Amino acid sequence: MKRPFLILASGLLLLGVSRPALPFCGFYVARGDAKLFNRASQVVLVRDRDRTVLTMSNDFQGDPTEFAIVVPVPTALAREQIHVGEKSLLDHLDAYSAPRLVEYFDPDPCRMVAAEAQGKDALSMVRPASAAARREKSLGVTVEARYTVGEYDILILSAKESEGLEIWLRENGYRIPEGASRVLSGYLRQHMHFFVAKVNLKEQARLGFSYLRPIQVAYESPKFMLPIRLGMVNANGPQELFVYALTRRGRVETTNYRTVRLPSDQDVPLYVKEEFADFYRALFAEQVRRERMQTVFLEYAWDMGWCDPCAADPLSREELRQLGVFWLDDPEERARGAAGVFVTRLHLRYDAEHFPEDLVFQETSDRQNFQGRYVLRHPYAGEIACGAAERYREEIARRQEREAENLAALTGWKIDQIRVKMKLPSSGDGKKWWEKIWGGR
Repeated sequence: MKRPFLILASGLLLLGVSRPALPFCGFYVARGDAKLFNRASQVVLVRDRDRTVLTMSNDFQGDPTEFAIVVPVPTALAREQIHVGEKSLLDHLDAYSAPRLVEYFDPDPCRMVAAEAQGKDALSMVRPASAAARREKSLGVTVEARYTVGEYDILILSAKESEGLEIWLRENGYRIPEGASRVLSGYLRQHMHFFVAKVNLKEQARLGFSYLRPIQVAYESPKFMLPIRLGMVNANGPQELFVYALTRRGRVETTNYRTVRLPSDQDVPLYVKEEFADFYRALFAEQVRRERMQTVFLEYAWDMGWCDPCAADPLSREELRQLGVFWLDDPEERARGAAGVFVTRLHLRYDAEHFPEDLVFQETSDRQNFQGRYVLRHPYAGEIACGAAERYREEIARRQEREAENLAALTGWKIDQIRVKMKLPSSGDGKKWWEKIWGGR
């Protein structure tokens, strides 16, 4: 019999396998010498007062028979508190809140003066029941509930000690990496339960899905947090995590780590349009390096009722409801539609050394809009039929040099290589350094 892979996840989590989601808070436990590592994940936290709906998506790729997930949760969960969501919801939320490029086109320089101001905008393998129950009792493990939800078989576990829980997991066919017991004990001291899910192949076939859909859970707890420590036990290097927080009042931030805005609203060279993915990865890596991987970055904060510019349309009222926004039907909210939802997008790269604690959040009253936005400015391509031509060409040269400097500062890329790609001279007057000595002879 195959042993399932186990993801011990820190927090409630959605599972999605169609594309890497960019890393989360769990770990894979492989059979034998197989090596699978949780590299990228997305989490949606819908939060109001003590009520939370958690949706989790990670980048597991593989045979669904070899997949399982274990998630610490602050309370036992009833069947009605667990739901299987749609991956398209996270894809839409990701597209809506993602860093973006905007383009502006210079007007005719003969009308430039009037236009300049405007241009600066914007699981268990169950044995016979009686024997299993006796063994669970001897290990201090209690199976609080069993559910089948969508294509998942789900257990809710509690335990008295981490060693007993670890033994139970091993005896039920899971390989637990070294170091898991220490982390599990930390969650047990917080009196947390464990949400365990594996794929029910018959239900998956009946429902017709070829991928693992996100899992959603709803619960009440004063703790507004996301466990990430389990996800680092056997991680192969730093992991990537995107957190989308949907709240009533305003922006969400971490309380036990710094929350910093990504650099934004800077002009960059036109060729970045064709290399935006590489640009963004380099930009984020450079900011992580400068902050010594000890910071959570704010990439987007906006009222869901609108956007400017829009990387994708705002989520509809029905999409928000499916993600768990439970207050839309409150009488005072009905007239507001999606305007009663504020979205915060946080991005972090983390490992055990630099993020030794789980993420703790707070909702603020700050509703100031922010987005990771990078600007392309196209020079005027038509004929300039006035005396402004020379001055305009000089301004374009200065502007392109600033764009090169911005790009180098944002990404850490070498400025000489940027100038080559922009087809700029290597120095301000176009001459090589030795030509300045001997005049090019």
